Amino acid sequence: MLQKQTLTQLRTHKLSGMADALELQWSQPQTYDDICFDERIALIINQEITSRENKRLQRLLKSARFKIIARLEDVDYTHPRGLKKTQIAALQTGDWITKKRNLLITGPTGCGKTYLACAMGHYACHQGSSVRYYRATRLFEMLTIAHGDGSYLKIVNQLAKVDVLIIDDWGLEKLTLSQRNDLLEIMEDRHATKSTIVTSQLPTKKWHDYIGDATLADAILDRVLHNAHKLELKGESMRKVRSSLTQDEHLG
Repeated sequence: MLQKQTLTQLRTHKLSGMADALELQWSQPQTYDDICFDERIALIINQEITSRENKRLQRLLKSARFKIIARLEDVDYTHPRGLKKTQIAALQTGDWITKKRNLLITGPTGCGKTYLACAMGHYACHQGSSVRYYRATRLFEMLTIAHGDGSYLKIVNQLAKVDVLIIDDWGLEKLTLSQRNDLLEIMEDRHATKSTIVTSQLPTKKWHDYIGDATLADAILDRVLHNAHKLELKGESMRKVRSSLTQDEHLG
């Protein structure tokens, strides 16, 4: 009865990790009876810490809303796209996040930009950073709606607080004046305080023309390109190369 009451109290006070560890010790006396009291307490505390870390990681991964599940350990270096292990290893130190720098991934369609961005985001979550993924078109659509329903400032403030913001497929459509202003607002808030990952089919040298307005382009790119790490990919689409369907297997 006392054991049940103790477990209930622990879980009521959100100490489920400790409760699980204690329940395990009680259920396996032959394993734990010979361990001293201090060591058993340490095991219980460590289980609570691990449980909280796992729950926080799951919350971070859920709120990131990644387009795909991607991990750095699964990155393919055999495909000839100009990606080096040393580049990923350097980014995997997390130094670019600590120093609030951006990451720009450019290259032709199908070369794995989105995968790398999501893999970097997934890694950042494991390091305890908050991440949020957006396709550029949907980000701007959300902001356009926010202007109309009065939630714009709330959303911009939320974007400013995310440790790593991923803007995927940037540069597919010409920006409107409102979108230019929105982008400047976002990058101004994040400059030197947070990290942003941008993927694009356009090489960075064409970003100025893509933005359209020289003055706003200068202001935006000064905040995006300054001290940014760059992965410039090349080569044929990986989706095309990896297609497992033979000519006879294709429908039609």
